Formats: sequence, structure tokens, C-alpha cells
Amino acid sequence: MLVKNWMSTDMVTVDAEGSIQDATKLIKSYNLSLLPVMERGNLVGVVTEKDMKKAIGEEASSLDIHELLFLISSFKIKDIMTKNPITIPYDATIEEAAQILLDEKISAAPVVDENGTLKGVIKEHDIFRVMVSFTGVRNKGIQFAFQLEDRPLSINEVTDIIRRYGCRVISIMSTIHQDTGYRHVYIRACDCDRQRIEEMKEELQSKVNLLYMVYHGEKKKEFYKEDLKPPAEWFIG
Repeated sequence: MLVKNWMSTDMVTVDAEGSIQDATKLIKSYNLSLLPVMERGNLVGVVTEKDMKKAIGEEASSLDIHELLFLISSFKIKDIMTKNPITIPYDATIEEAAQILLDEKISAAPVVDENGTLKGVIKEHDIFRVMVSFTGVRNKGIQFAFQLEDRPLSINEVTDIIRRYGCRVISIMSTIHQDTGYRHVYIRACDCDRQRIEEMKEELQSKVNLLYMVYHGEKKKEFYKEDLKPPAEWFIG
């Protein structure tokens, strides 16, 4: 899951010599969270609606409409942009990109190659697309949640049971529980034999700690154990 395969490449950029009006029109027209700022073909910054509001600042409240328009027109993008913006390498993984956006508390970032050339923009929306795709939620089906021993083959033992009841496993997600000896595992399966669901559930509950089952698309949820707070680290399989 590399950023270059999921980033938005239909970029909208603005020139450093452009005006706030130029940036405002682009942000509103394309519903953007940020605009990469270019100068002679190079990425030199980013500008957001927050940057524009900050530039106008408290002066705006004491100005009439003509003075305000003049003030806005006097600013160039290069005067208000965030210089040396946070960027993400285009060969980074989606997980790395998500961590950067989360840690930096930003909703999007420019994506650059090894030469610093702008290649795209990665946004929260793109991260959501990855999550939806890799969890298989659009396929609906059933999501099983387990607390399993953190040992080899523990996940295989559960998926073997699920498959015996005609289910097709389409995604597996797991947390990493440090120093507890257990992990939470979330398995999504489709095409299960609905006539044998109760039989399958009983077998699972007799052998492992089944937390809940969610029947997506059916508004049906069954909770068996109190779910624990997930840890900070995740991996997807």
C-alpha cells in the first residue's frame, strides 16, 4: 500500500505570485484543504484557508468593505503561505503517511519524489479509501472480533473454523498487544452458510474469546464480551 498508488494526482496548484483571491477561488471551487504553492515549477510552500484568515487577522474587523478588499488584494500567496511544508515521499506506505498526518495534526500533505518534485497530494479522504478497500466493508458480510493468544497459528485456527462453515475470508486486521500475551483480531467474511451461523458461533465461543459479530448491511450486532481499548500499534494482514 504505497502512497503513489493512492494519492490524488489531479492536483490544483497556485503560483507564489498569485493573490489571495486566486487561492480562495480555487479552494472553494475544488473543495480543497490545501493548495501546493509553486514557483518556477518548484514546490515552495502550501496555503490553506487558515493561512488566509490568519493573514487578514484582526484588522478585518475594523475595516469597511473597500478597505478590506484592498487589504486582501495587497497580499500575495508567497506572503502568507507556509514555507518548507511537511511533505510525504511518494514511495512511502499509506501507514507512514497516515502517521505523519496524525502526528502533525494536518488533513493533507504534498507528495514528492526523491528530487523534491511534486507528484500529488495525499489527503485524509485517500486514507479512508484505503481503509474501506482493504477492510472489504463494501462486501458487507460479517465482521468477527476476537481476543486471541499472541502465538503462532492462533489466527489460522480461527479462520479454519470460519471457512468450515462456508465463509469466504476477505480481510484480517490485528492489533499488537504489548506484554499482555493477547491481541485483538478482526476478521471479515462473506458467503457464510446462514443455516449454520449459530453452530459456528457456538464452536468459536467454545475455543476462543469471541468479542462480537457485526452483520454489515443487516443492522444486526451481537456483543459477547466487553471490548478492550485498542493499543497504539496496528498491522493489517
